[in-house]
Amino acid sequence: MSITWFVVLSAVLFAIGLFGVMTRRSPLVILLCLELMLNAGNLALIAFARGHGNADGQVFALIVMVVAACEVVVGLGLIVAMYRRRMPIDADAASELRG
Repeated sequence: MSITWFVVLSAVLFAIGLFGVMTRRSPLVILLCLELMLNAGNLALIAFARGHGNADGQVFALIVMVVAACEVVVGLGLIVAMYRRRMPIDADAASELRG
């Protein structure tokens, strides 16, 4: 298969994730859309690495996966803290997190 198909799929996944981040209010859905965007970037990195015949893109994809895992841990921790304090679980109404 050509690299073009992988890049087009990556662009479509990134656009879907960006649309979800811009339109949703739930922090959990926003985190899921961010993960979709990061996975689209990983797909593009691996496709370019495969096209050029080196492993640099795969190493960067592993680093992005580690960053995504850290982002999920912090985000879910914030969501659980908001739920325990009985704050509204709404990204627009989370003004108490400003410090």
